[in-house]
Amino acid sequence: MSEQAQQPESVGQPFPEQPKTFKAKVDNWFGITKSGSNYRTEIVAGVTTFMAMVYILMVNAGMFSGVITDSSDPYGAAYIATAIGAIVGTLLMAFFAKMPLAQASGMGINAFIVYTLIGSGTGLTYANCMVFTLLDGVIFLILTVTGLRKQIFEAIPAGVRHAIPVGIGLFIAFIGLQQAGVVVNDNSTLTTFVSFNLLGSNEFVTYSAGTVGGMLPAIVALVGVLAIAILSKKNVKGAILWGLLGSAVLYYVLVAIAYACNVAAAQAIFGDVSLSNPFNAFVAWGQDSVGAVFYEGFDFSTYLNMPGNNGGSLAVVLITSALSLCMIDMFDTIGTLYGACSKGNLLDENGTPIRMEKMMLADAIATCTGAIAGTSTVTTFVESSSGVVAGGRTGFTSMVTGICFIIAMFLSPIAQLIPRCATATALIWVGVLMMSSVIKVDWEDATDAIVAFMTFIVMLLGYSISKGIGMGIITYIIVKLFTGKVKEISAPTWVIGAIFLATFLLT
Repeated sequence: MSEQAQQPESVGQPFPEQPKTFKAKVDNWFGITKSGSNYRTEIVAGVTTFMAMVYILMVNAGMFSGVITDSSDPYGAAYIATAIGAIVGTLLMAFFAKMPLAQASGMGINAFIVYTLIGSGTGLTYANCMVFTLLDGVIFLILTVTGLRKQIFEAIPAGVRHAIPVGIGLFIAFIGLQQAGVVVNDNSTLTTFVSFNLLGSNEFVTYSAGTVGGMLPAIVALVGVLAIAILSKKNVKGAILWGLLGSAVLYYVLVAIAYACNVAAAQAIFGDVSLSNPFNAFVAWGQDSVGAVFYEGFDFSTYLNMPGNNGGSLAVVLITSALSLCMIDMFDTIGTLYGACSKGNLLDENGTPIRMEKMMLADAIATCTGAIAGTSTVTTFVESSSGVVAGGRTGFTSMVTGICFIIAMFLSPIAQLIPRCATATALIWVGVLMMSSVIKVDWEDATDAIVAFMTFIVMLLGYSISKGIGMGIITYIIVKLFTGKVKEISAPTWVIGAIFLATFLLT
């Protein structure tokens, strides 16, 4: 019997040919050809995204290495935790949402945890903050499933929404400038610009207790930021990574020159350089990070033993911190999804990213997994746009990115050689990128202007992202109340404002 004769007479047409090879089946499952893409383009896009965001492994590890106490290798533990979060989040995007976007520990959220929740003398521990992160993920998951996410997003005043990325960007950049020694402490002004006076008593490089000071790290950071800007202007893929690595090379070149000049600090720096077994990082992660949220996270004795703290203030901190993390995560994710998807024609007829709910669920699940692994909130990275611009259209792109992160897990000893002044370049540049939202503020409207200004100025000078958001919302309520526009304040806005007011008054 011929093949034509085997077809049902009612159809009159042969059955569509089913993919026979593994390659064809993968193509069909991801919809690569259907999307107008191909394997080569998807692979290039996946690698491009990885190159654009791999800096997070080094930056996040450097930030958390200072708060993971009693660890034989805090940097390695944080590095592996960060990689696990990125791998899980990115592969969820690949196989669940089937979108060409990648995830990792979000910049801004990690700074909030390290420098506000832990570093400001609250008594909270690294493990405590993983509880907050887990709560953030659970809340985000519930909000996404129930549809409440949209209502909460709309409850945040526009001025605050526009100011949040600006404030976070300034906050992150300020931290980077401090880490590189570009901005240094001064008793009279609290902060001041580092002196490059070669004729004065300022030293070119100093080294004490593992910390490099003097002019050298500041020079490296400033040159690195300028290099990233130039590479970005020339549309070089992975500009942040190349700028970061180039800064690291410059750092060691300058240290080598100082070494040749018999500078004791340079000799001490090279004396401390060593490469460890990459599996030591996995051991440290297993001992100090993974699961810490469960076996140490609910021990708030350090916080409760701080003067003025009690069960009531702890409850307020729990609620406000989890809410702040969730809001930052939500705004960052929504903005990134819209921005990245718009660049690849991945929006539906209503201008909404396709498979939006699946991407939001992937984000929430990845955050919960990241908290258990020992890293801060996992979110969709704006650098994913680079892969989309490179032609990535399907989950195959993010699968390639995820595989690259798996390989990078075993490179922690090399990553650990990257100096803080080099990773600071990424922090400063992220601040540059996040400043773009400032144009969305209606500066001609006094209400919008003061709300936005109070939001990001408190974030920056108050050294707290959550307090900046709270101050912005409270300012909005007060201004509306005394200008006869109280009806414009929604019930959710009142509730969120009350929570933040309680935070200021009770903690």
